[in-house]
Amino acid sequence: MKLEDIFSEWDKDSQLDRTQLDVVALRIPQMHAKYAKILSNERLLLRKYETEFKELKLEKHLFYTDGPTKEQHDKGWELPAKGRILKSDVGSWLDADKDLINITLKIGMQNEKVETVKSIMEIISRLGFQVKSAVDWARFMNGS
Repeated sequence: MKLEDIFSEWDKDSQLDRTQLDVVALRIPQMHAKYAKILSNERLLLRKYETEFKELKLEKHLFYTDGPTKEQHDKGWELPAKGRILKSDVGSWLDADKDLINITLKIGMQNEKVETVKSIMEIISRLGFQVKSAVDWARFMNGS
């Protein structure tokens, strides 16, 4: 799911009708279940990307220090013109590696999605109290 899709879903779900607070209160568990499912899926995807990053980083480290294997060469990985990299310089090459940068960006986006859904879940958790406060306010205004 894209971040924009999460925002779009929340835009729809966060539109609450003040005249039907009973319906809003009954929707809270459904919204919670919906976003709990999204959060779980996004967290699992984050773990997958983090694992892929670790595996790729190790493979790139070996590539830069030991030279390319046939599989790495078939992937199109090329050593710099100077050949193998000194172990002391490998960190700099890993930091600048396009494949590692791309997966780091995916992890960053995934973290943003997880944090966004967690924030939505916190709002949903407080929604029952907000509905109760709105009902109490309406009673007060009506003189009850």
